[in-house]
Amino acid sequence: MSLFSLNEKTAVITGASRGIGKSIARLFARQGAEVHVLDLDEAEGEKTVQEILSENGRAHFHRLDVTRQKDAVELLDEIYRKRDRLDILVNNAGRAHIGTLEQTTEEAFDMVYEVNVKGVYNCSFAAVRNMKRTGGGVILNIASIAAGLGISDRFAYSMSKGAVLTMTYSIAKDYLDEKIRCNAISPARVHTPFVDGYLKENYRGQEEEMFEKLSKTQPIGRMGKPEEVAHLALYLCSDEAGFLTGTNYPIDGGFIKLNS
Repeated sequence: MSLFSLNEKTAVITGASRGIGKSIARLFARQGAEVHVLDLDEAEGEKTVQEILSENGRAHFHRLDVTRQKDAVELLDEIYRKRDRLDILVNNAGRAHIGTLEQTTEEAFDMVYEVNVKGVYNCSFAAVRNMKRTGGGVILNIASIAAGLGISDRFAYSMSKGAVLTMTYSIAKDYLDEKIRCNAISPARVHTPFVDGYLKENYRGQEEEMFEKLSKTQPIGRMGKPEEVAHLALYLCSDEAGFLTGTNYPIDGGFIKLNS
């Protein structure tokens, strides 16, 4: 039996149409899980599912706005009913925002809060009720190094990821007896489509130069890869990590310790 097997487990991953979420979905499927890809982007979500199916994995796409609790509860209840189990929830869906306190409008603040904070709450609320029915499960939250550091021009985003981290600790403590583990991963800069879009929008003609500059903010000298975050997620959601709960795991190229 291979290490880190997710054979026969049911895994729900939000924001799984691209970037880190997509890498997690594909890896979990390769390790035997039946993967449920949740996203607002139907085209990219279906593309992720087709890629998993082409690799002989099992996957389904569901369109979900994580800011709507009723929809989250109905969907996760439906997923549970089909297999009488819900083993893993990865709260990956998120929105970024760049700006200081004064540069953050109320509308922008609310948008970040709704997705990054309320979305984690809604999906965790929907998952816990089903995990309790079958004796436990795993919730993994994608936070950020911004959760515990002062990062320039990331006021709203840092606020939201700080909330994700403290929700992680609360869920882990409150559901010990129900055998529901909850941990967080805090990445530094990871090379995703968001990074490419940000550089194209803000540094047209200087994309390569700015990419190199951002990469070097990690002491290791480069950005992370979505696949590297996915490998850590696999471990934390596998039975081999059964003794781990209520902990935050930075994956940051040395950013936190070596920049302090």
